[in-house]
Amino acid sequence: MEAGRIEVITGPMFSGKSEELIRRLKRARIARQRVACFKPDIDLRYHRTAIASHSEQTHEAVTVANVARLREKLYGQLPEVEVIGIDEGQFFDQSIVQLTGELVHLGKRILIAGLDTTFTGDPFGPIPALMAIADEVTKLSAVCIVCGAPAIHTQRLGSSRELVVVGAAGLYEARCRNCFRPYLEAPEEQQLELPNAG
Repeated sequence: MEAGRIEVITGPMFSGKSEELIRRLKRARIARQRVACFKPDIDLRYHRTAIASHSEQTHEAVTVANVARLREKLYGQLPEVEVIGIDEGQFFDQSIVQLTGELVHLGKRILIAGLDTTFTGDPFGPIPALMAIADEVTKLSAVCIVCGAPAIHTQRLGSSRELVVVGAAGLYEARCRNCFRPYLEAPEEQQLELPNAG
């Protein structure tokens, strides 16, 4: 059995994480590898049955409520699946780290994309632990909407302090370290928060 591999793609919003995940999954398909892709059911911004980038690229995916459901769906497809893609990994709990370890020991290639920090600049969910056990970490940057410098932070526009508020442009911006304000207040009309789907 070939050795497995863990690849983590991370960075702020608008840095191209999902786009890079889709690119790698498409290359695996071109190489005639059997691919399965998953995303949490909380993220329904663009498409219910696909992961989608802000640049409108898509790849079919199965939505799952939690790691237990992900495990169930995956183990129903093993051993046929060779490459496993997971988008928005920050929305899963820490048990995804154990599942990833199990899968890599079964010789699977696991590609996980997700935010590395929250809107307050703190480490986000299981992504830091996944980065620690990964064979490869690709940390992408976006472009700061304020000054144009490389952006490593996700700026939330609005006063909500909830950890998870699903949204995109209009609710979040990419910011560099100098322009990042973890507790930015925004006018009421800018607060475009979507209801929590979980």
